[in-house]
Formats: sequence, structure tokens, C-alpha cells
Amino acid sequence: MGVVILLLMAAGVAAMLTRRLPTAFALVLLAVAIAFAAGAPLTGKNSVLDTVLQEGAPALAATMVAILLGSWLGKLLEETGIAATLVRKIVEFGGDRPVFVALGVLAVSALVGTVTGSAPAAMLAGLIGIPAMIAVGIPKVTAAGTILMGIAVGVPFELPVWQFFSTALELPVDTVRGFMVKLFPFALVAAVAYVLVESRRRGVEHTWSLKSLEGRPTSRGRRQLLGDAPWYALLTPVVPLVLALGFELAIIPSLLAGVVYALVTTTRPREMNRRLLRTLYGGFEVAAPPITLFVAIGILLAAVKLPGAVDALEPLVKAVSPQNAVLFVLVFTVLVPLCLYRGPLNVFGLGAGIAGVLIATGIYPATAVLGMATSYNQVFGVADPTSTQTVWAAQYAGVSPQQVMVRTLPYVWAVALGGLCVTAATQL
Repeated sequence: MGVVILLLMAAGVAAMLTRRLPTAFALVLLAVAIAFAAGAPLTGKNSVLDTVLQEGAPALAATMVAILLGSWLGKLLEETGIAATLVRKIVEFGGDRPVFVALGVLAVSALVGTVTGSAPAAMLAGLIGIPAMIAVGIPKVTAAGTILMGIAVGVPFELPVWQFFSTALELPVDTVRGFMVKLFPFALVAAVAYVLVESRRRGVEHTWSLKSLEGRPTSRGRRQLLGDAPWYALLTPVVPLVLALGFELAIIPSLLAGVVYALVTTTRPREMNRRLLRTLYGGFEVAAPPITLFVAIGILLAAVKLPGAVDALEPLVKAVSPQNAVLFVLVFTVLVPLCLYRGPLNVFGLGAGIAGVLIATGIYPATAVLGMATSYNQVFGVADPTSTQTVWAAQYAGVSPQQVMVRTLPYVWAVALGGLCVTAATQL
């Protein structure tokens, strides 16, 4: 029966890779098929309808709320001009020094990445950042990659991601936060190395002129003309992070505090109601795709944790899972590409189910699976040509997602290696 379940998983991967089915739909169908293959009854305890679908769908509800709040805060950063102002200030500070401009945009991307992920984060930092970098001579591929590498620096501190791994792997948020802090230096070093190496290795390429940077206004109406947010409002991306990391406040209240701070520091009292509703509704539009995916992931996790599925998969998975720390690092480092193209190790797809199997069968402790999953997530978020942020950044810069993948993959592969080394040293 375990072989049948593995074949079903392979079929699910094929359906996602060939785009015959959207990822969320494929995961739900796969979950139902696994449940039936594991001998689950239609209704009752450990059943298809009551356990997999009914209990699985809302299993990641806390993550969905965190995603919505992060998207809401992202819309506020966009509408109030906070994100655009951050990028403009960096570009002005960097002047015509390409590396300084790129490093500044990298820093802004990291800040935005702590608030929201995927395409919204890329757009917030990239709408101005990518043309600015290209205008001062940064190659197009490097400009797109800089945005993505910057977002990856912020991902270890992205509160909705903390909530996702905490809920999906049934770990305390403190445990997730502790590993993310250890992963951050690897992401930071890799991102800075990417900017320094790629911008100098490929040289300066003057291909675009950025009209928005020409003839900068210097009059008293500069803020109104450019839409600059007040300086104190620029602290908005830091507020949730300080509360969650420094004061260990819960994730949802921390994100709500960021929303309130952004609103109070940028909006007149009589306009608050309209802006609140407008950005909230906009946040729902942004959050809809990931929330749909998390519903499907919850259903898949419920299916692979059924007793029949665990009993069937345990001997097979245990036979191929390395227990030695060195082999653990070597094997899972070599397998890094399997998280690309919506592959089987993509944690926002079938990889979540595999993580659930590894924990449910007791092959690895949940903390070790956390280390592996978060390390792979650093690769997926930057180099996967099918991820929305990679597609947007590449297309906006005028290059293909595959070109971005080739340039960024060595750097994020090194980040994954670092995360796996820390996991093996501390958890195995």
C-alpha cells in the first residue's frame, strides 16, 4: 500500500508540473486519493469526509489569518507610499553608484519581505527599485535577482511564515523563531555576495533611463509631488518584527499593531475608515491565492497523518532516509532542485505532505524537519521559475525567469546547505 501512495504522490507532482491542475486542486485530489488508499472510511473517525476534508481544511486557520494581515499591511505600505518612499530614499542616497543603489534596494526588499511575501513583496520593492538599478547600470538579471534575494533575507522574519511552520509542523512559535534567527545570517551573506559578485562580474550596462529620477523636485511640495510618506511612518515594517522578536508578542497582534501604526502615521482621521476598508479588501484579493493553497495543504497534511497512511509509508520512507548527520546534509543538499518547478520538496505543495510523513512516522524529529523545510523554502522563494515573485521580477526587468534561476540558484543553494548543516549539528 505504501508503494501505491508513493505512486499517487508522483502522479500529483506530474499534474502540478505539467499544469494540468492548479496546485491547490491537485493537492486536495491527492489527499482524498491517499486517504482511500490508506483504507480510510468515508465518514467517522479517521475518515475522508470528517477527518481529511472537514478537519484538514481549517487546520492552518491561524496561518491564513496571518497571511491576510500581512497582505493588508502590504497594501497599506503600497497605498500610503511607505514602500515607494523607502526605495526612493535609497536611490537618492546611492546616487550613480550602482553597487550602493543595489545594496540599498536589497535592504528595502528585506524589510518588505518581513511583512509580506510572493509577488506583492516583489512589486512593493521592485516597481521603483528595478528601474532604478537598471538606470545606474546594474544588469537586468542582477536587478531582478536583487529584489528576490532581498525578499529572501526578510523571509526568516516574515511572521506569517513563522505561523505556517508552527501550525503545519505542530511546533511552538518560539522554536520556529529560534531556527529562523539562525538561518538569517546565511540568507544575508548570500544576498550581499550576490549583489557584489554579480554586479561586478557582469559590469555596468546602461540600458534604461529612469524618468522618475530626473529633475528631482526640491521645492516644499516635494513630498506631495513624489508621494513621500513621513519619516516616522517608514518604521512600519519594523514594528511587527520588534514586537514579535524583541517582545515575543503573538504573531497576529504584532501584525495588527503594524497595520494600526501605518494607518495612524500616514492618514488623517477623517480618511481612516475609507482607507481601512479599501486596503483590507485589497488585502483579501492579494491573500486569496495563498489562503486557497493553505486550505489544500491542511487537507493534505490530514491525509498523510492518517494511521493507515503512516503505517504504509513508515518502512519505505525509513529505508531511504539518511540517519547519519553527514549523510543527511549531503543527501538533502543534493536534492535541493526538487523544490523547484513545484517539485516534491516544495514546502508549499507536496513538500508539506512529505514533511508531515517524516514527522508522523517518527523518522526525524519535528525540529529537524523544520530545518529542512525552511532551508528549502529559501531556495523556492528566489530561484523557482514558477513562483509568482520570480516571474514578476524577471518579466518586469525584461528577462526570463529561467535566467534569474541560473544566476540566483548557486547562492540560495549555499543558504540551504548552511541551514541543513545547522539542522544536522543541532537536531541529529
